[in-house]
Amino acid sequence: MHPKMFDRPVYLRERKDLVLEITNLDDAIDFLEEWSKGDRDIIHDATLKTCYLAHDGHKPVQVARDALRSFAKKKGILVKAPAVLPWMIKAKPGGGRISP
Repeated sequence: MHPKMFDRPVYLRERKDLVLEITNLDDAIDFLEEWSKGDRDIIHDATLKTCYLAHDGHKPVQVARDALRSFAKKKGILVKAPAVLPWMIKAKPGGGRISP
């Protein structure tokens, strides 16, 4: 596993019909950096700082993941893992197999 990867993704609602899957520190930092400057607060700043510290090896990656989850929960954008993941969907009949 890449050292900056989360052990489990964090799912965040970006818009009504769009859920982002954040799997690593780089994605988390990008998400936080793109957060509207007018909506930033002390919680945002602390979360972003924690992610940068983890990225630089000064904090465990798990601490940054937990901080991102807490930030998202506080902002009301944390989403539970989707019940059906893309790899769980059954392939269409014939999916490349030759019929007998």
